[in-house]
Amino acid sequence: MIGATGPRLFRVEQTPGPAGPSLTPRTAVVWSVLRAELDRRPAAELTVLDVGGGTGGFAVPLARAGHRVTVVDASPDALAALSRRAAEAGVAERVRAVQGDGDALAGLVEPASVDLVLCHAVLEVVDDPAPVVSALADALRPGGAASVLVAGRAAAVLGRAMNGHLDVAAALAADPDGSAGPRDTLRRRFDAEGATALLAAAGLTVEEIHGVRVLADLLPAAVADGQPGALVELERALAARPPWRDVAAQLHLFARRPA
Repeated sequence: MIGATGPRLFRVEQTPGPAGPSLTPRTAVVWSVLRAELDRRPAAELTVLDVGGGTGGFAVPLARAGHRVTVVDASPDALAALSRRAAEAGVAERVRAVQGDGDALAGLVEPASVDLVLCHAVLEVVDDPAPVVSALADALRPGGAASVLVAGRAAAVLGRAMNGHLDVAAALAADPDGSAGPRDTLRRRFDAEGATALLAAAGLTVEEIHGVRVLADLLPAAVADGQPGALVELERALAARPPWRDVAAQLHLFARRPA
């Protein structure tokens, strides 16, 4: 909510309370980066665009922190769940749901109207990521930031090989897009260099790259479930450090439209 001192910010290094996000190996690193961006403008009410934001895992906590969020998603069921979630959190007036997919983003958002864009797990499934990233960049105001989360190619190769699917691992490693073929659930996967080049081509400057789920997908469930706090801290410690960063299941790039 907005008060005399501006939006209320969550503290990701603490166990989140009712107003804060739930921190897991899938979210802690991303929230750390987002919190740093919000801390740059502690008194501002930001306009946020969450592309593919689904049921509001990021949108609702951002709205509770005092910002206005538009979620664009292709699934009407997900958007209905988002609306219920926002209403239950008391932030329905701060969250707007728009049905549409990433490929049509340019026609759904006004240029230079957004302070922060989230585009998580979208670029690996759209027909062509380049125009989507261009639309993200166009939506940002000068100085605005983009949080982009993409599937990592190296993790997919290692994971298939460790499970004995050497033919699939070889296909993933050899394919220019990091896809295993027509039966693959993703159209493409990225490495840090390729994802950085994609964002740079749209005029965005990549400021940070982190790995998400560096270890989480490799550990036995008993270890991951038995020591969740320790795993989150270890993920955060390794997230920005090659070579661990580069074998993460996902790569998180934080970029900015030059002012």
